[in-house]
Amino acid sequence: MSVSTHVLDAVLGRPAAGMAVQLLDAHGLVAEGTTDDDGRCRLTEQPTGTGPHRLVFGTGAWAAEQGRETFWPEVVLTFAVHEPAEHHHVPLLLSPFAYSTYRGS
Repeated sequence: MSVSTHVLDAVLGRPAAGMAVQLLDAHGLVAEGTTDDDGRCRLTEQPTGTGPHRLVFGTGAWAAEQGRETFWPEVVLTFAVHEPAEHHHVPLLLSPFAYSTYRGS
């Protein structure tokens, strides 16, 4: 299974570079990384099985590093893995008081 994300800063209209991201499954931490200059992070190519997985974004620390406030100290996105061989891309569009996500490709 592979998991990736793309975080976009909706206020500034640019990628959210330098944000910490963790991938967890039912057993705990699977992988962790940091978004690159384009706001992208590829987390794993390792098999983790089916079931719920979570992406945890360090939004509060990221905002604080930029001298900005946010209502979200972290954003946690839980998604279901039905086919472990598939790629799972889960983007995050972020602003200080709202966020949205979808299953990407």
